[in-house]
Amino acid sequence: MTPLAPLATTHVLAATPVGRAASAEPAASSLVQSVDWLAIAPPTIAAVVGLAILVADLFVPDSKKAYLGYGAIAGLAAAVLSLAPLRKGDRSTFCLTTAPDACSYTADRFALVIQLLVLGGALLTALLSVTETRKRLPAGEYWFLLLSSAAGAALLPASRDLATLVVALEVASLPAFALVGLRRGDRLSSEAALKFFLSSVTATAVMLLGVSFVYATTGSMHLTRIAGRLDDVPGQLEVLAQAGVALTLVGFAFKTAAVPFHFWVPDTYVGAPLPVAAYLSVVGKAVGFSGLVLVTVIAFPAYADIWGPALAVFAALTMTVGNVAAVRQSAARSWSAVRLLAWSSVAQAGYILVPIAAAAYSSDDQIGSTVAYALMYAIVNLGAFAVVALVARTSPRNRIADYRGLYATRPVTALVMGFFLLCLAGLPPGVIGLFAKVTVFSAAVDAGLGWLAVIMAVNVVIALYYYLRWTALLFRAPEGAETGASAEAVSGAPGDLAAAVPVRHGAPALVMAAIAVTAAAGVLLSGWPQLVLRFATTNLF
Repeated sequence: MTPLAPLATTHVLAATPVGRAASAEPAASSLVQSVDWLAIAPPTIAAVVGLAILVADLFVPDSKKAYLGYGAIAGLAAAVLSLAPLRKGDRSTFCLTTAPDACSYTADRFALVIQLLVLGGALLTALLSVTETRKRLPAGEYWFLLLSSAAGAALLPASRDLATLVVALEVASLPAFALVGLRRGDRLSSEAALKFFLSSVTATAVMLLGVSFVYATTGSMHLTRIAGRLDDVPGQLEVLAQAGVALTLVGFAFKTAAVPFHFWVPDTYVGAPLPVAAYLSVVGKAVGFSGLVLVTVIAFPAYADIWGPALAVFAALTMTVGNVAAVRQSAARSWSAVRLLAWSSVAQAGYILVPIAAAAYSSDDQIGSTVAYALMYAIVNLGAFAVVALVARTSPRNRIADYRGLYATRPVTALVMGFFLLCLAGLPPGVIGLFAKVTVFSAAVDAGLGWLAVIMAVNVVIALYYYLRWTALLFRAPEGAETGASAEAVSGAPGDLAAAVPVRHGAPALVMAAIAVTAAAGVLLSGWPQLVLRFATTNLF
C-alpha cells in the first residue's frame, strides 16, 4: 500500500457510515474503503449545493436570480447544522486499510470548531452578498464560487495528509481569485484579483516544493507518520527535511497575511466586492492558521526549533507592520475604511500567530488560545464589515470621514460599530476582545516568550489610537452641522451630501440581519466569555 492509498481511484467505496472504530477492523488484504458520510457532510453539503446552484442558474430567469442566493444561504445553514451530530469529535475516514490509524480526514474537536468558524463566516458573507448579486455581480457564478471556496475551507482543518491539505487549500483559494475579480469592468477589481493570484500562486509553488522535500525525506504524506519519521531522519537527509519544513510554512503564512507575505492584502480588500473582502478577512485567515497548526503541531513537532522562532518573528513583524500602517490610514480621513480594516486584519493575524509560535516552546497545549482568539475576531470583524457595507449604500467611496456623525442618523448602527471596534481594540464593553487578548498574551508568557509578549503589549496600545479615533468619529457632530456649510462645500463635490452626513435609506433586511447576529454574538460572548475561552484550556486534538 502506497502512502497515497487513501486517494487512489481503485478503491471501492461503501456507503455505510462508520467511525474510527469501524475503520479499525482487520482489512490488511481488502481494497474496500469505507466512507463516513456523516463526518464529511459539512464540506460535502457546501460543494453539492454550489454545484446545484451553478446548474440551476442556467434555467432560472433573471428576475428570479435572487432565489439562488436564498438557496446558498439555506445550503450553508444546513452545512453548519450538520456539525451538531459530530460534536463529540471522534470520527475519522479515508484511512489506510493496512494502517487504520493513518487517516486522511479526521473530524476532531479542532476540525469542528474551525469548520463552524468558516461555514458560519461564509453564511454571514452570504447574507451580505444578496444585495450585491442583484445589482453588480453575476449571481450564479458568485454563489458557486463562494460555496466552492467554503467547501475547501471546511475540508482543510479536517485534512490529515499533505496531499489532501494542499488540495483543500487550493479549492479554498482558486474560487477566491475569481470572487475578487468578479466585478466586471472594474479596473480596481481586476487589478486586485491579479495581485492576489500571482502572489498566491508563487507561495503555493514554494509550498509544494517543501511538501515534495518532506515526502522525499519521510516517504509518507500522512501527518502522524511524518511526525514519527522526522524524529529519526538520516544525517544525509537532515538539510532536505529542514528545507521542506521551512518551505511548507510559506504557503500557509501567505494565507494568514503574515509579514512579509502581506503585501497583497490592502489592494485586494479595496478592489474586491465588500462581502468578498469580509470573507477573505475571516475565512481566508482561518484557512491559513488552521493549516499552520496542522503542519507544525501534528506533522513537524521534531523541528519546533525551526518553525517556533520563525513564527514568533512573523508574529512580531505582522502585528507591528499592520498597526503602524493602520495608524497612517486613520490619520488621512480621505482613505478608505476598507483599507483601514485591511491593515487591522494584518495586525490581528499577528496576534493569532502568537500561540502557534508558543506551542514550540511549551509542553502545554497553546493552540486553543489561537482558536479562541480567531472565533472572537471572526464575529466582530464580520460585524464591522457588515456595518461598512451598510454605510457604503449612501457613501460609495466609504471614506473614514463618511462615518462622522453616523450616530446622528443611525444611532443603533453607530453604537454597534463602536462596540465592534472596542472589541477589536480589547476594551470594555467589548469584554470578549479583552479576554481573548489576555489568553494570547498568557500563551506567550507561559512559553517563555517574554520579548514577544512585550511587543504584543506595545502593539495593543498602538492599535488603541486608530480604533478609538474611528469610534470617536461616529459620535462627533456632522461637519455641516458645525460650520453650517452647504453640502457642496463640505464634500468638495456638488451634491455629495453623503460624504458628510449619511442619508437615511432603507437598509437591506439581510444586511441588518448580519449586523444583528454578529452584535448579539459579541454581546453574548462579552457576558459569557467562557463559551469561547474554554477552548484556550482544552486539548483540541
